[in-house]
Amino acid sequence: MELNSLYQEVILDHYKRPHHKGLSELKDIQVHHVNPSCGDEVTLNLSISGGIVSDISWDGVGCSISQASTSIMTDLVLGQTVAHAYKILDNFSELMASKGTMVGDEALLDDAVALAGVSKFPARVKCALLGWMAFKDASVQAIDGSEKA
Repeated sequence: MELNSLYQEVILDHYKRPHHKGLSELKDIQVHHVNPSCGDEVTLNLSISGGIVSDISWDGVGCSISQASTSIMTDLVLGQTVAHAYKILDNFSELMASKGTMVGDEALLDDAVALAGVSKFPARVKCALLGWMAFKDASVQAIDGSEKA
């Protein structure tokens, strides 16, 4: 099986059977992000406990790329320290900015490397990053809120 076909299957699997979809009542913060260029939306609930992403859930509508990418992201960050989650986020953001010149660090990004081809299409990069930027926004707000408490 060709690698691109395998990657398409990974994306379609996450789109058809998304992980952590359905908003949990457990949350420190909830954010809602919209991609104005296409209308994709994601609402993300996040809990951080002791510097660990202890719960993450989401709901959204949009293309297979935005929905699959958000599903993959939740798998990658759940149970991780916020610092490690940011390392994953930074690596994925770098991959999306590569315009197809990178394949991604599979050890760090796991299924997210399936989205490497998206980086060749600037209009679709925002789709792939939608859930990731929602996570970044939510985590910053959750951390700021806990520091003020």
